[in-house]
Amino acid sequence: MADEFRVGISDYKVTQQPNSLITVGLGSCVGIAIYDPKTKIGGLSHIMLPDSSAFKEANKIEKFADLAIPQMVSEINKQTNGNPLVAKIAGGASMFQFSKDLPHGSIGDRNVLAVEAVLKQLGIPLLNIHTGGSMGRTMIVDLATFTVTIRMVNREIIVL
Repeated sequence: MADEFRVGISDYKVTQQPNSLITVGLGSCVGIAIYDPKTKIGGLSHIMLPDSSAFKEANKIEKFADLAIPQMVSEINKQTNGNPLVAKIAGGASMFQFSKDLPHGSIGDRNVLAVEAVLKQLGIPLLNIHTGGSMGRTMIVDLATFTVTIRMVNREIIVL
């Protein structure tokens, strides 16, 4: 019987088919689904911030793209013998009007750029993205097929 694993903010989980992973409340945060098509093992991370360099003590590594993604990938690799992985991401919205005028872009924009950079550094191809805009998202990952479903308030369901 399949279970649905809920991933909270600043958290990640790794499991395998037939299970699914879900995270809600992706505003400026980014959801990163990473998957091994051979073993059908995957993970979902819900990061809040692009990198940990501005913090003296990054005691919650799951909060930061630069720390959470490599740790989740390491955990997946231990279970998959290092098979090639693929990724899909969602989120990174500009939730507040003023954030579009910030000198380095909104936190959502910076989160997306950081996630893309970490995935590139790890050599993980990004298959699909659903980022930006001004609305929050829910991200659901089916590990049997690596279908990612995106739900937005008063919008159609998007399948990546």
